[in-house]
Amino acid sequence: MRAKRWLRLPFSPWHLLLMPLSLLFVLPLVQMVLTSFMTDREINRFPPRFLPSGLHLDGYRKLFEQSHILLWFGNTVLVAAVSVASHLVLCSAAGYGFARMRFAGRGVAFVAIIATVMIPIQLLMIPTYLMFARLGIVDTLAAAFVPWLASAFGIFLMRQFFLNLPVELEEAARIDGCGVWRTFVSIVLPLARPALATLAVFTLLSSWNDLLWPLVAISDDHRFTLQVGLASFQGTRRTEWSQLMAGNVVATMPLILAFLLAQRRFIATMTFSGLKG
Repeated sequence: MRAKRWLRLPFSPWHLLLMPLSLLFVLPLVQMVLTSFMTDREINRFPPRFLPSGLHLDGYRKLFEQSHILLWFGNTVLVAAVSVASHLVLCSAAGYGFARMRFAGRGVAFVAIIATVMIPIQLLMIPTYLMFARLGIVDTLAAAFVPWLASAFGIFLMRQFFLNLPVELEEAARIDGCGVWRTFVSIVLPLARPALATLAVFTLLSSWNDLLWPLVAISDDHRFTLQVGLASFQGTRRTEWSQLMAGNVVATMPLILAFLLAQRRFIATMTFSGLKG
């Protein structure tokens, strides 16, 4: 018994494995932050240094003085906000329809939507660009957020969550005189907050970090998103590493804060199985 008490840990034994693994993921982030406070000479030094000799702010000064970082940040916030809002509305409505409503071709339509996940985005870029050119939205912010108005993954996630909700709650609401829309808004959506938070986090990450499509559809540097703007710091012969690292810190911190705020909802979605309390 004494041996067992001596071996008892104040935390789960799995933490002995997870803590070293977590350091592998945190180390690049720490290195990025530290590098943003280095000079270009320190960054290009060999062998490289992990800690800066001091808190040099040249990278941040050049970032805000020589680029449109604040404008790019505002463009990215606008694109991400529209993408998240449209995902929450459209994907939740579509997911609820596929989970609860009976209509002809429901199964075929759902399989067709999910099958679009297997189509590489590179195959869709040319026809999407031609369609946007005819609509006159190429080289505008609309070209960046229109592809993110809804997604097959979002519809699938919300449908699977709604399938786990007890049907009795909706039946009781209908007995009380609620229609389909009021039942969805007043009963179903409040219970779906964990799934909505998870969908918002995934959409925010995807739209915020999107580079390939905005790089093709937008050429005006005043309409760049953060990722496209940061990519312009890398030249053929010279790269402003301190400026690039400072820009990466500015672009990454909002995502970390968003995940920390929504992580409880994210875990609740993964473990949801029925009524609470």
